[in-house]
Amino acid sequence: MTFTYKNVYVKTTSTITGPYEKDGPLERYFDKSYKDLYFGTDSWEKAEQKLVEDSVKTILKKAKIQKNDIDLVIGGDLLNQITATTYGTKEIGKSYLGVYNACATSVEEIIIASSLIDSKRIKNALCTTSSHNMTSEKQFRNPTEYGAPKPKTATFTATGAASILLTDEKTDIKVESSTIGKITDYDQTDVNNMGAVMACAAAYTINKHLTDMKRKPDYYDLILTGDLGIYGRNILMEYLKEEYKIDITDNYNDCGVMLYDLNKQEEVQAGGSGPVCSALVNYSFVIDKLKNKEIRKVLLVATGALFSPTSVFQGQNILSIAHAVSLEAQ
Repeated sequence: MTFTYKNVYVKTTSTITGPYEKDGPLERYFDKSYKDLYFGTDSWEKAEQKLVEDSVKTILKKAKIQKNDIDLVIGGDLLNQITATTYGTKEIGKSYLGVYNACATSVEEIIIASSLIDSKRIKNALCTTSSHNMTSEKQFRNPTEYGAPKPKTATFTATGAASILLTDEKTDIKVESSTIGKITDYDQTDVNNMGAVMACAAAYTINKHLTDMKRKPDYYDLILTGDLGIYGRNILMEYLKEEYKIDITDNYNDCGVMLYDLNKQEEVQAGGSGPVCSALVNYSFVIDKLKNKEIRKVLLVATGALFSPTSVFQGQNILSIAHAVSLEAQ
């Protein structure tokens, strides 16, 4: 399902990160970075809430607006009951939608907000997402204190919070179109190989978007997936060629690969993951390039693995999804 929009624009964004992201190649694009993972709190979960609070305060300051000026808040994260978002945004006190699509959450938020703005139901929406390496490891795999070894295909959950303010007021970046993905099952069961889990979902959505919009891959200056990592990135390119006869070699990259220096930061292994992974890249580096018109058309394809430890322990496959949104410089 693909939509086009007439009057949805990006007003501004904010990005707050942890220390690993600060040490990566995109550090100069972030609004703020912390040197540790607690951020002055006494638990990992409270630390993630603090990231969301910081991101929201930062975007309000950059937009030069008050919280009462916000029509709708849309947010999501990886924690049970999306608590990082709910606690982190509660002080805004405005209408709120909590959403969950794993690491595809940020683009899902943009699609929901854009649809409401374009239909003139609201004038603006603040979308925010977060993840924290330690909260995610504790909830989905093993606490890091266990020292559980991981294969080279494993990705590294990014730590940070990122927000985007969408509006019906014309700016220099337009939300041009979007494609809602579908739940896919490609018989994957390895929690330490999320790139393989999500690559085919990304391929489906990219093909669906290009087909619906009657476009070739070179329409876009850049096509970005969310967090496939180096192995998932290669699987996607090969699968697109074989299954859909689509070649994105010349204008494609993955946010999980871009967020870190994979040659120096060995701890991140195959690259970044988590809902904030793609949002940190898209809301900093990509937005900057669009504003400066170094690139003019970008297709953001956020990827998500839809599973819980319970479903995996019960022998079920790991399902996946990908959503896409097109941003264009004006």
